[in-house]
Amino acid sequence: MLEKIREGSQGVIAKSILVLVILSFAFTGVSSYLGSSSEPVAATVNGEEISNSALEQAYQSERARLEQQLGEMYDALASNETYLASVKQSVLERLVADKLIDQAAADLGLTVSDEQIKNAIINEPAFQTDGQFDNDRYLALIRQLGYQVNSFRDMMRVDMTRRQLVASLVGSEFVLPGEVNYLATIQAQTRDIRYHVVDATPLLEQVSVPDEEVDSYYQANQHQFVRPETVSLDYIELNAADMASGHSVTDEEAKTYYDEHKVQYLQPEKRLAGHILVNFGDDDTAAKAKADAIYAKLEAGEDFATLAQTESDDTFSAEQGGKLDWFEQGVMDPAFDSALFALDEGQYSDVVKTSFGFHIIKLLDVQAGSTASFDDVKQQIVAQLMEKKAVDQFYGLQQRLADVSYEVPDTLSEAAQEVGVAVKTSPEFSRDNAPEPLNAPEVIKAAFSETVLLDGMNSDVIELGPNHVMVVRVKSHTPAGTLALEQVKASIVERLKQDKANDIAREQAQTLMAAIKAGESTAELTTQVQLTRFDQRIDNAITTKAFEMAQPNAEPVVDTAALANGYAVIVLDKVNTAETVDDNLANAIKQRLNSQYAESDYRAVISLLKAQSEVVYSPAE
Repeated sequence: MLEKIREGSQGVIAKSILVLVILSFAFTGVSSYLGSSSEPVAATVNGEEISNSALEQAYQSERARLEQQLGEMYDALASNETYLASVKQSVLERLVADKLIDQAAADLGLTVSDEQIKNAIINEPAFQTDGQFDNDRYLALIRQLGYQVNSFRDMMRVDMTRRQLVASLVGSEFVLPGEVNYLATIQAQTRDIRYHVVDATPLLEQVSVPDEEVDSYYQANQHQFVRPETVSLDYIELNAADMASGHSVTDEEAKTYYDEHKVQYLQPEKRLAGHILVNFGDDDTAAKAKADAIYAKLEAGEDFATLAQTESDDTFSAEQGGKLDWFEQGVMDPAFDSALFALDEGQYSDVVKTSFGFHIIKLLDVQAGSTASFDDVKQQIVAQLMEKKAVDQFYGLQQRLADVSYEVPDTLSEAAQEVGVAVKTSPEFSRDNAPEPLNAPEVIKAAFSETVLLDGMNSDVIELGPNHVMVVRVKSHTPAGTLALEQVKASIVERLKQDKANDIAREQAQTLMAAIKAGESTAELTTQVQLTRFDQRIDNAITTKAFEMAQPNAEPVVDTAALANGYAVIVLDKVNTAETVDDNLANAIKQRLNSQYAESDYRAVISLLKAQSEVVYSPAE
């Protein structure tokens, strides 16, 4: 939970995702504090309900996580309803697992004290400012997430209790040094081989494929020749970004805007601060006494920069004689800020207490505030005003587009004429290969919806991004089906010819293998010594087969491997045991095994709890 908060405190978008993430993990625990509800349930675990709203929250959280993780790839996946259904089902299974763990923890009498929760919150970096717990930041962040103090505490109790049980189960797993060493030795092993490739390409000329074989293959494998459902769309697109170039801004308009908004172009006064810092440490009184002693030395005439170098606990600024940086008013801690902006240049303050410790602050330099000239910001203002005019025009056209496309739902012509743009037409495409700008999930969903596809109506206005919308309608539709033989005949012939050539190559490889075993082969073999498992110098199929072959004794071991275009005969001459085990490899194997064992333990526990429980899933709506 707190890991999610820590990540989420970094930005506005991340915070939005964070709300969903927290709810997905917390809702099942918090629900017991919210009382009973008559809302539909997604599942019941030993009589305890997982509501549809809890599932939806967790599902949206998972979608947000996947979008953040997969980036543009997610857009294509999100247009596949089957994929999204599988994601939702996996989320429900996770909520059921959480509920089972919560119930098991309660049965075992596991608890988390108020003091443990308090310490977890105080020590959470997301709630700290410069390493110190910041109560205002804590309250602001949890309120932003929709929690009150009590409900957040209750959610933390559920989450920490659950983690207490899970950690005790999977945290006890371990990997024996012998396991690691054995696997590392096997993985670091190398092999000496000889091989010969029988290329199928020259053999293609020796084979032919009659029409009867093509037809037979086509009839037996029609599932390979499924034609996806496709559509061609007519669409209208409105984008404010495209409208900006159609507007002009006069010098008078720009100057008027500048005069009315001069405050936007004010460069505030900046002050260059220096300080000597004494950290609180374990004894605030001692720290204050030390700061007072330093202040006394300054009053006695000692140099500020020299004292900063020798006495300040801020080692980074101490190297610069105490110099920090330029600050605008209101940026620093309030006490520090007030002291700094009360000084004249060259003066130093009394001892000032902040959340960081005790400071003696010196004003090193002042950069007076100023207002940027009109000429300096003119181009910026012109661009702003052009964008504003475009956005104003966009909103007016968007409403007219929505009205006319709804009122005249069987054509886009009138809506296009109303907003002054052309109706565009796309080529035919399936759900998986939509061209730009139709490759947005919202557009694909609308294009294949019942309203657009079956009823032949205009879609609703689809929002593609800020000030960017579209309305679509189907121009043509081709249902899913099987491609005609004529459309796939060439590819079938090519495939069958390759198969026949590969069959000949296999026979030649087997003949060569028998000759090598009998010591009668005259074929030229390529030698590869010290071959590793991940060697990229030869075909991966040869490497894989070489490491599947049994260790040779008195005689070499011979086998064949199928390649994409032919066969290979492989002679394994020697297995080379690794003389040493690389520490990095051993550590990676240990971590991987630990993770695998812990994951296996967790799944086994969930399976056991589920087998001992009554879990009822509600029918999907």
